[in-house]
Amino acid sequence: MIRNAQIEPARFAFHLDAHSGVPVYRQLIDQVQGAVASGSLSAGNQLPTVRHVAVELAINPNTVLRAYREMEIRGMLDTQQGTGTFVAEQKVELSKEVRDRQLGQLVNEFVSRAGSTGITVNELIDALREFSQRGPRR
Repeated sequence: MIRNAQIEPARFAFHLDAHSGVPVYRQLIDQVQGAVASGSLSAGNQLPTVRHVAVELAINPNTVLRAYREMEIRGMLDTQQGTGTFVAEQKVELSKEVRDRQLGQLVNEFVSRAGSTGITVNELIDALREFSQRGPRR
């Protein structure tokens, strides 16, 4: 595994939305997934330590640990004792048919959920363009 010496603190930082209704550990997972999808994080990038995240967000370290462990189980992260936690190499190999079917399901769910809150498809497209250029909104 290729590892960068350290992650730049300003490059990736977790942010919480207390009003989202989404559990904190899930928000952390979603943010890592979004950062990987947008290219803000790539294989070998080091994540902040559990302690650092807990202090910065004023949350229980066990919450951060839960998120990191779940991502490690899913193969998203690689934790090396004494070295740190790194974004793992993603080895997803799906056929074009399976990828297209999964993409269609994601799009349908995304548009449905957005529509139920009054967000239009054009607003989604604009937000996706912004996401691909700048990463997740803060």
